[in-house]
Amino acid sequence: MFGFRIVEELQKLGEDIQKKELKYHSRRVMISKEFSFDAAHHLHEYEGKCKNLHGHTYRVVFGISGYVDDIGIMIDFGDIKEIWKENIETYLDHRYLNEMLPPMNTTAENMVVWIYEQMEQALQERNKAGNQELRTEFVRLFETPTSYAEITREWMRNE
Repeated sequence: MFGFRIVEELQKLGEDIQKKELKYHSRRVMISKEFSFDAAHHLHEYEGKCKNLHGHTYRVVFGISGYVDDIGIMIDFGDIKEIWKENIETYLDHRYLNEMLPPMNTTAENMVVWIYEQMEQALQERNKAGNQELRTEFVRLFETPTSYAEITREWMRNE
């Protein structure tokens, strides 16, 4: 139906599209951003390989929801990266997790809740500053490529 073509003229704001048209809807939407980090840890009271000091390349996936602004953006992906870098990654990447995180067994199940809390706190601070309604919907923490722990907003609320 649509063949390949080279765009000859870029759409111009004010001519081809009006500013009021940039916001297409008023629905809550969710975006997702993924990060990775390398860290070492060991587990207490665990009889298995993980009782020994070892490391993982973790992957963390965030689902964040909110309403778009007047130009159709909820939050810039770069802003999520900034929150990650400043508020979360500094405690995790190339660290010994047992000494960096609050007192806990550094299981994926415990860590995913801590990560959720850090992102949610940062988003709530941003909401107050910018009159937004951003919230963390889920965090998924992969300890291996095929194994992960997850926490959702619903589960956090129901506790």
